[in-house]
Amino acid sequence: QVQLVESGGGLVQPGGSLRLSCLASGSTIITIYTMRWYRQAPGKQRDLVATIAGGGSTNYADSVKGRFTIFRDNAKNTVYLQMNSLKPEDTAVYYCNAEVWAVVNGKREYWGQGTQVTISS
Repeated sequence: QVQLVESGGGLVQPGGSLRLSCLASGSTIITIYTMRWYRQAPGKQRDLVATIAGGGSTNYADSVKGRFTIFRDNAKNTVYLQMNSLKPEDTAVYYCNAEVWAVVNGKREYWGQGTQVTISS
């Protein structure tokens, strides 16, 4: 059984910073490939925010380029999203996504439960 658990969300003022974490856990994990952060604002579709491949290459949505940084610690099976210069429009539930090769289910995609980020003064 593979689980993704996000943490680090909260309420911050515009211009502030937050760091989200997502831990992939499960005794059957063999390899974690691409990891991604998505977000979904109320009444809107879920959008891709940032991607990091297994080798470390990254991609960002235009709306967060220069403000957000995705990075990973493979030894800890954890992906992070450092969010700086936060804006009210960054308010959303942030979801972690990962492609995981596990003994039991082979290679498949997993989602975390989401963590709320609210930017407000």
